[in-house]
Order: sequence, then C-alpha cells, then structure tokens
Amino acid sequence: MSSSSWFAPEREAQCRAWLAALPLGLRPDTLVPAAADASARRYWRVQGPERSFIVMDAPPAHNHLQPFLDVEQRLRAAGGHAPACHAQDVEQGFLLLEDLGQETYLPLLQRATDAEVEVLMRAAIGTLVQLQAKVDPQGLPPYDEALIRRELELFPEWCVRQEFGQRWDATQQKYWDMVCQALVGAFAEQPQGFVYRDFMVRNLMQPAQAGGAPGLLDFQDALQGPAGYDVASLLRDAFISWDEERELDWAVRYWEQARKAGIAWGADFGECWRAIEWCALQRHLKILGLFCRLKIRDGKPAYAADLPRFLAYATKTAARYRELKPLLPLLEALRPGLTTTDFTLR
Repeated sequence: MSSSSWFAPEREAQCRAWLAALPLGLRPDTLVPAAADASARRYWRVQGPERSFIVMDAPPAHNHLQPFLDVEQRLRAAGGHAPACHAQDVEQGFLLLEDLGQETYLPLLQRATDAEVEVLMRAAIGTLVQLQAKVDPQGLPPYDEALIRRELELFPEWCVRQEFGQRWDATQQKYWDMVCQALVGAFAEQPQGFVYRDFMVRNLMQPAQAGGAPGLLDFQDALQGPAGYDVASLLRDAFISWDEERELDWAVRYWEQARKAGIAWGADFGECWRAIEWCALQRHLKILGLFCRLKIRDGKPAYAADLPRFLAYATKTAARYRELKPLLPLLEALRPGLTTTDFTLR
C-alpha cells in the first residue's frame, strides 16, 4: 500500500506500531483501504489470526472519537448492529473495530431484484424504528434552530455563490429567509428523539442473514431532533433514487411501525409525509452546499456529479407546498428550465 494513501508517512508508522503492540495477533502488513470517506478519517482492514478488523484512522487535530464511542454504546444497548470496539487509542486517534463486511446497501440495492430491494429496505425501516424507540437520546446535542440554519447556509455560500457564481438581490434573499423559517418550524413540530443523522444506504451494511438487521456505520454525529429526518435520509438518498410510489409505501410502513413502537406520530399519515418531505428538503439543500464545498475547497469533484439529483429533489418538494414555493425561483436561477421541465433524478 502506498504511503500516499495515508494522511502522512508518520501516521502510517504510528498505526502499524499501535496494531503490532495489541495482544490480538494482528498483522499490520495486511493493511488495505477499507472504505472511502468524505471526512478527515481513513478506514483500513487488517487481518487477525481468525478474522479481519477495521481500523479507524482519525487524526485528533480534526476528529473527536468520544462521540463515536458514546453513540456506539447507545446503539448496541438498543440492539443495533453497530461495530464493537476492540481497542482504542483516543490520544493518537485510532480505533480497532468489528468488521461488518465488505458491502454496503448501495451496491446491493443497485443490483437487487425488486423482491430483494423490498427485503433490504424493510429491514432498514425496522431497524430505524427500533433505534428511534430504544436509543436513549439524553445528552446528545440538539438539532436546534442554530444548527438547522448553519446547515442551510451551506447552500447559498457554496452552491449559489461558489459553484454558480451568483449573488442574491434583496427579493431573492427574502424568499430564502421565508423558506428557512418554514423549515425550522417543521423540524420543531414533529416528534422528537434520537436522530442518527446519516441513516442512508452507504452507511448500512449487508445483513449477516437475509432479512436480518443491517450493520450500522458513521453514526458519530447523532443528535436529538425530529423523527422524520432519518426516514427522509433513507428514502431520498444521496446516491440512489426511487419512484414516489415506493417512497410512499415505505413511508407508510415506517409510520405504522413507529406508532406501534410509541413514537408520537399522529393518526394522519399525511402529516408524517409532509414532515418527511420537509426534512428531506433541508437535508438536500445542505448536501448541495456540502458537495459543492467538497468539489471546490477539498478537491473532491466526484460528489458534484450528484448535484442534479438534489436540485430535482428540492424542486419537486418546493413545488408541492405553498410555504416552500419561494425556493422555486432561486432554483430556477441556478438551472433555467428546472422548475418546468427537469424533474429527472439524475
């Protein structure tokens, strides 16, 4: 493996020395990349005498491992299949984790039959309801108005100004402020509890058995907040899209199971669906900004290939609700014709 794959040559030496010192019979010479990540972390697979493990390489200058370890314990206590931590060196920024396998949900879904898709997605929905019902959210940061607005501001800063080179006039800014205020209100008006925050197909691992619960990844940013956010993340994903008939079917299944599990959704599914759509819009506006920032600031242009998907998601949702329609001219200015002819999710 090339040293250029590491953050720095000394980082590789530190990791190999740490692994060699653990009383687990690990073989540092077998280290290979395990997963790509948009954050300041790397993941490596290392072989032991009987099984492999995953090494999280998280330099302390850019990462805090305690939130990961805290949420991992909460998920496992609730019966979630989060990877067990077998060793840690928080000061150096290394964790040795259970290896949950080679494939995430994304490639599985991309090649699955319709019947296999149903099995995988229903398992994910069941897991989400279990987490929302059983994970203790106390002590987690709140998904409050300040955070919602910080995330939303990624869109005008990185997508509108940096990617498209546009500046809003007073009227456009007023439209944006109206949409932001509506979304903040929508977050507060729905049931509150544990929010995984990135409950999406690239963070779900292939179940050990068909129909079983997926493995869970990338949960360190969990919060207390709206119940609709995680199901929105699952159904309107960054890397794969579904027709609305399927979205609605899965959303109804989620709503029915969640109510039975004690999550305080009302008797009107339409209210739940509205909350899911509005959470999805906030997330998509945030991701439009994030993906542009990855391209422009971080030199990772591949993420920009999915911008059309998010522009289409945002347009479709904004067109449905009176309070969100001020967003339409802002989107139209970025991509003329989008609001009248271009609803493609690619």
